[in-house]
Amino acid sequence: MTKGERRLATAADSEAVGAEIASALRPGDVVLLDGPLGAGKTSIARGLLAALGLAGEAPSPSFAIVQPYDVPEVRLPVLHVDLYRLDDASELPELGLDDALYDSALVVEWPDRAGPSAWPDALRLALSIEPDGARRLTWEAPAAWERRWPSI
Repeated sequence: MTKGERRLATAADSEAVGAEIASALRPGDVVLLDGPLGAGKTSIARGLLAALGLAGEAPSPSFAIVQPYDVPEVRLPVLHVDLYRLDDASELPELGLDDALYDSALVVEWPDRAGPSAWPDALRLALSIEPDGARRLTWEAPAAWERRWPSI
């Protein structure tokens, strides 16, 4: 497991991290985005989707819970998932996310709502807000990601 951190001074820096992830993303991958409201989780997801070819801004999936993106809209099918409104991890199977991993990647905000054992091979990103308003990104890259994870 590789760990690291990076300071993100602007929203554009967060979007650039998403673009870096997109360059290594493949079907079956899961990217977990953790952090408080307003920390930049959706900015990273938007940068990832834009780098995959999405024209326009991706909406936050807060109310839809799962926002799918498919070819030709993006070069790789992605489900952008926001679990904030999930009441219990037992509701997770109803979303069909594991089935989607056969041909899609998942980008999951609020992964703590899925329980501690969900997606053990995921790239885990955590964001916090610094006193000056910048963001602190920390990550854990499991073996499945170590050779692909951009050195940021």
